[in-house]
Amino acid sequence: MNDAALENVARNVRAARAAAGLSLDALAARAEVSKGALVALEGARGNPNLTTLVRLADALGRSVSSLMEDAREEPVTVVDAADVAPLWTGPEGGTARLLLTNPRPAPVEVWRWLLHPGERHESAAHPAGTTETLTVVRGQLRLVVGGAEHVLRAGTTTVFAADTGHAYAGVGRGPCELIMIVHLLPTEHR
Repeated sequence: MNDAALENVARNVRAARAAAGLSLDALAARAEVSKGALVALEGARGNPNLTTLVRLADALGRSVSSLMEDAREEPVTVVDAADVAPLWTGPEGGTARLLLTNPRPAPVEVWRWLLHPGERHESAAHPAGTTETLTVVRGQLRLVVGGAEHVLRAGTTTVFAADTGHAYAGVGRGPCELIMIVHLLPTEHR
């Protein structure tokens, strides 16, 4: 994560924690992250991983991208995936990039994932009402939701309730590329 992105995360986490009336200890406990990691993050030090950002976002009732965004709003947002630093990097070079979030009428995150064969990412349950839509663009994906496995090939799309633990794994002979849309409930419904 570059310095500007880390500054945005630090500012947004501090503001969200203050708005929720949570102490550092309370947010650390709720998000299941160490207080030291939270202090470092709020001080714009360190390099938080995807798991930490997801836990903080869930604990604050926010989207991951809302923790990363710059408060300045433009009428049209254009994002080049090459300009977005990965939030997850797999052991074989796979990546997950949060491209953008459309905040209206309810937050929708758009992710671009690349998983090499054998790479796996475990995701904790998101808040109730959260759904994910995955479209496999290239390769094959093994999706595990609540213990049930589904192999998805290029050209397939699925949607599922993401309020239970789930995992994504690259399978087959080549890389798996997918677009993930995370549908979040508006803040007033969480």
